[in-house]
Amino acid sequence: MSDVPVLTSPLLDVAGVRHAFFTRQGGVSQGIYASLNVGLGSRDDAEAVRENRRRAADHFGAGTIVTAYQVHSPDAVAATQPWPEAAPHADAVVSATPGLVCGALAADCAPVLIADPDARVVAAAHAGWKGALDGVVEATVEQMLALGARRSQLRAAVGPCIGPLSYEVGLEFLERFMAANPAYEGFFSAGASRHKRMFDLPAFVLGRLAVAGVGISEWLGHDTCAEPDRFFSNRRAFKLGEPDFGRLMSAIALT
Repeated sequence: MSDVPVLTSPLLDVAGVRHAFFTRQGGVSQGIYASLNVGLGSRDDAEAVRENRRRAADHFGAGTIVTAYQVHSPDAVAATQPWPEAAPHADAVVSATPGLVCGALAADCAPVLIADPDARVVAAAHAGWKGALDGVVEATVEQMLALGARRSQLRAAVGPCIGPLSYEVGLEFLERFMAANPAYEGFFSAGASRHKRMFDLPAFVLGRLAVAGVGISEWLGHDTCAEPDRFFSNRRAFKLGEPDFGRLMSAIALT
């Protein structure tokens, strides 16, 4: 198995489950993609990305990590084997198949790993602001329940994502959330001007997990935008005028 550095959550360090939040370290990509860029949709060298994905899969002793073609949707899909053809358009992968590694890519959006270790069902979800607002967390939980999971046994960890001190948005962003639920104003704080607000994405995702019935969850506390040596960040790349950015992998499997 590869020795690429990973982060883990004590909530998911349970018998029968293995998980990892990979950093940007331990790969072969160069330049702005250095070094463990797993994003096939980036403009990085495709062979380097495939090698990075192989290293991530090897960390689990697997041949591949099963990921969806992420489109910022509220959709979750179940998997029993690697996709025979193109990956489905969705933003979460759920499985009850031992050895199959479910993965989600992100570069500021929130990766969410969920497990019911007793019923033996796991999931990896990609929750950007749009997917989280539209219900990707709830859809992932429902897909897990369809495979036998129980709400009372679910536990989740939100991995490295853009933090509340880095995510400045405009008033139109706030208005979109408040149109869905006025209580969502509580996830926003004052910005640098009266026309700006700071959005707490990890807290919002944790809130969606609670609403979905996940009784125990946590954010790992790492802000992708603020830690350039450890994480890729879409927003940081934009601020620096970089033409593209790498993607991070988060993954979970039943052993």
